[in-house]
Amino acid sequence: MILAAATNASLAQMSDYLIYSSMAVYTLAFLAHIAEWVFGSRSKVGRTAAALTRNAADGSAPAVTVQVKQGGGTAVLDKPRVVTRSSAGARAVPDGPGAAGGTVQGDLYGRIAVSLTALAFLIEAAGVVTRAFSVQRAPWGNMYEFSTTFSTVAVGAYLGFLVARKNVRWIGLPLVTTVLLDLGMATTWLKTPSDQLVPALDSYWLWIHVSTAIFCGAVFYLGAVATLLYLFRDSYENKLATGGNPGSFARSVLERLPSAASLDKFSYRVNAAVFPLWTFTIIAGAIWAGDAWGRYWGWDAKEVWSFITWVGYAAYLHARATAGWKGRKAAYIALIAFGCFLFNYYGVNIFVNSKHSYAGV
Repeated sequence: MILAAATNASLAQMSDYLIYSSMAVYTLAFLAHIAEWVFGSRSKVGRTAAALTRNAADGSAPAVTVQVKQGGGTAVLDKPRVVTRSSAGARAVPDGPGAAGGTVQGDLYGRIAVSLTALAFLIEAAGVVTRAFSVQRAPWGNMYEFSTTFSTVAVGAYLGFLVARKNVRWIGLPLVTTVLLDLGMATTWLKTPSDQLVPALDSYWLWIHVSTAIFCGAVFYLGAVATLLYLFRDSYENKLATGGNPGSFARSVLERLPSAASLDKFSYRVNAAVFPLWTFTIIAGAIWAGDAWGRYWGWDAKEVWSFITWVGYAAYLHARATAGWKGRKAAYIALIAFGCFLFNYYGVNIFVNSKHSYAGV
């Protein structure tokens, strides 16, 4: 018994060490992403390639690739993919070249950033698994464990999109920034010694209900980032279309993002794909509540806000299918729905006295 306790304590310390190590690597990834944006600023060649593609989208000239002499070799700048808005009568707008700005140096820093992010993900995942072995249960029995697992899954989903060759590297900088903030809060304010669960929560439903909630939240987060960037990019495109002159910072950042249509499509697809799983999460929670507390629904604060979040995303999906509510109006609803999820995640768990509360951690 004493030996087992000592082993579990050692595993818990190892888990903490791995989490802190992942934070160090995430910090390096953050700096590399910053370098990608700074050193990958739009060059004359990058602007020329985008202009040629924009002309092709308007039907005035064929789209071509541009070859540039780089360090004795030849680098080929691929044309951005042209995406047309789904709404009737909308203009065709090309995707930007990405954070690297179509430059070799920026792309190098971007690849370094992705590699460091992948390394940090593996280290953090090892920390989560080690925590599970130290407590001999699912590693999300409190807010500290939930937060570390949440950031791990969010980064894993991002890397999964990259492996599937999706154009999502633009998420890298906001994602790594958020992960560092999440882990900083977890290790500073939410840190809780590893311990066993109360009998009511010691159930296989912990693996089912909480794991799906974490996955849904991670994907909802990616959708929220895309939605927020869509609003900025859409305003930028509208300003250009009406003859406006955006500032140099807006041009440097927003020109490199995917088109508003691409961002809108990405956010809609991920939110729509995960919405049925969020529905299952609420149903699984109700079943678990029936086993643990003898009632399936008791209007507990966590139950209420989970349902409010479900209503928010249901309203978003309905708005997307309703004339006059597509685009920015639907995007605002999506952000409100994600705000409800965040309150359900932090506010209810920490500040509200309920059966799901982790107040006092």
